[in-house]
Amino acid sequence: MDFNLFEITPSKYLNGLLIFIFFLIIAKIIDIFVTKTIKDAVSRTSWEFDDRIVEIIHYPLFFTILIAGILETTYYISPPMNISFYVSGVFKSLGVIIWTIALYRLTSVFMEALPAKIAFFADAEKELAPLFENLTKVVIIGAAIMALLSVWNKNITPIVASAGIAGFAVAFAAKDTIANFFGGISVFMDKPYRIGDYVVLDSGERGAVVAIGLRSTKMLTRDEVLISIPNSIMASSKIINQSAPKSRFRVRVPIGVAYGSDIDKVEELLIDIASDNKYVTKKPIPRVRFRSFGGYSLEFELLAWVIEPKYMGRVVHIINKEIYARFAKEGIEIPYPKMDIYMKE
Repeated sequence: MDFNLFEITPSKYLNGLLIFIFFLIIAKIIDIFVTKTIKDAVSRTSWEFDDRIVEIIHYPLFFTILIAGILETTYYISPPMNISFYVSGVFKSLGVIIWTIALYRLTSVFMEALPAKIAFFADAEKELAPLFENLTKVVIIGAAIMALLSVWNKNITPIVASAGIAGFAVAFAAKDTIANFFGGISVFMDKPYRIGDYVVLDSGERGAVVAIGLRSTKMLTRDEVLISIPNSIMASSKIINQSAPKSRFRVRVPIGVAYGSDIDKVEELLIDIASDNKYVTKKPIPRVRFRSFGGYSLEFELLAWVIEPKYMGRVVHIINKEIYARFAKEGIEIPYPKMDIYMKE
């Protein structure tokens, strides 16, 4: 039998075969380690996604080592340049394809798992998580195409330049959409508000955030009017979040009583009225402050913490009604401006 194919000695073929067998053994050892040790370890954890991650990277690791063995064997045997080029190109391309598929599948697993671990994704509207997943997959496929072209020594400079020009044109045409997109990213990263928070905009509108989307944030006012604000505006404007850092919100109820009133009794009544309100928190407790001596009344202020900002108007309404009724019952006068007119005869 003629072993002198491509003028390669039989010993080189034999040594090349030994090199390949060595890599095959290493690949099998790692395969067994992943199958037995790592899989058993992750199967005992409470996180379900690690089993799927190990399952996905299991075969790519095995074939990567196997391909490395083939390439190393080819390099050692040193066949003619054209044969070496095509063998190397085919198996490198195979490696790129295998890992592209693995990364593509891993992206889906991570995007499914991240909402449970990271608040950024947990707060994202349903349309945003798939967007990140699709963008990541597009990047993976684009990188794979570039890698394949590089493997076969194709010049990718014109492709990159064309993509850059096309990207610039698209960015210029859709600058408002892109501004809203990055505004949405900024909102999710900084988290100035979340769905359900009660916010006050720089323009004066107030309401509860009902949706945070890719292009805009939607807010429902107390008048049941839905307002849609572009995220570029939300990211660059001052926003007062009355639900953060805690959901409770303090209301101030000013009240004036006539001079000569029992100020201790006034304070006691105001605290009782606030404490009896079901929308007022028990901690912190309501407080009363004697603010000033007015022109015709003693100025007090009742401070009470409401369980949620959306109840503040209702609480002030109920407390004012109770103050009027209780003060009338206890004989505490609520003065009003009076003017005495003297007519000169």
